Amino acid sequence: MSDTIIRHVVVPGTFDPVTLGHLDVIARTRRMFSQVTIGVAASLTKNGSGPHFSLEERTQMLRESIVELRIDKGVEIRPFSGLLMDLCRTIGADGVVKGLRAMTDFEYELQQADLNYRLAPEVESIFVMGSPRHGYISSSIVRELALMGGDVSFLVPACVKRRLDTLNEA
Repeated sequence: MSDTIIRHVVVPGTFDPVTLGHLDVIARTRRMFSQVTIGVAASLTKNGSGPHFSLEERTQMLRESIVELRIDKGVEIRPFSGLLMDLCRTIGADGVVKGLRAMTDFEYELQQADLNYRLAPEVESIFVMGSPRHGYISSSIVRELALMGGDVSFLVPACVKRRLDTLNEA
């Protein structure tokens, strides 16, 4: 066990698209750690079909969102493919922060944390509870609501809403 203080963490995700729930976890993480890297996963096989938005689009929406919400100080955004623990080693991150909404999130994330520990025991797994006001938000719900013409302005930043509005124009 190391006495190293955790200063640099990665908040990983697909962010397809980024939601106010994701951004809440990122903002709270930034208050706890001096350096935060948002790892935008390529996730080519997520849910069997891959993400809706391209890696470049998701990365751009995140950049715009953290500036819009003024949580960009000390936050870097880095797209990646491959193993999360490889990204952590490459950038020198001491920990991984995962946001939790419900018990089902915990069960899944605990399995991932166990695997990550086996791959990189020097990288700590940290769980941050999402705000209750954003606990029900998921990217898939946001996409589905947007595709059906519903108002998603209470679920995502304005820059993401504008991007989602274009889904119905196509």
